[in-house]
Amino acid sequence: MTRRYRKPIDDNERDVKDVDRARKRTLDRAVRLLAAKPRSTGELRRRLLEKPWTDHEIVEAVLAKLIEYGYLDDAQYALDLAAAKLREKPQGRYRLARVFADKDVEAETVRAAIDAAYSQFSEASALDLAIEKRIRVRGKPANPKQRKSMVDHLLRLGFSYSLIRDRIDAMLEMPDYGTD
Repeated sequence: MTRRYRKPIDDNERDVKDVDRARKRTLDRAVRLLAAKPRSTGELRRRLLEKPWTDHEIVEAVLAKLIEYGYLDDAQYALDLAAAKLREKPQGRYRLARVFADKDVEAETVRAAIDAAYSQFSEASALDLAIEKRIRVRGKPANPKQRKSMVDHLLRLGFSYSLIRDRIDAMLEMPDYGTD
């Protein structure tokens, strides 16, 4: 689900009359946003800058204070999000990486979080769960068309083709229809 953000406010449109009041309002808004759901630093920055009564300097000061208090930690946020998505639904690395596309988290942090999440729950076992669920819902593929449909479904879940092929061949003990 892609969230549509408000149109960014041009710096010329910002109107910070009372810096102390703006800092307090910005901190209050940041705490309310974090209370609603966990957010990355970049995501929170973007949301705070939606308001015309604050500016970049105030937002950066508020973010620094929240990081100092331990309320913002991109590495922990990424790890928690990756683990939660894996618990919610078995999916591959590619789809899990797409979850972070609009979260404004550094690529290296995302890679580390995904690696850590898959160290607890391997991608192969997630694929096995996805295959088992698909078989429960649709039954074993009886022909090449149904097998292709299953492979396509698993690719959309973000698993790599080579892993899918190995697991399906092992689990279904079916001949590979694509090699003639």
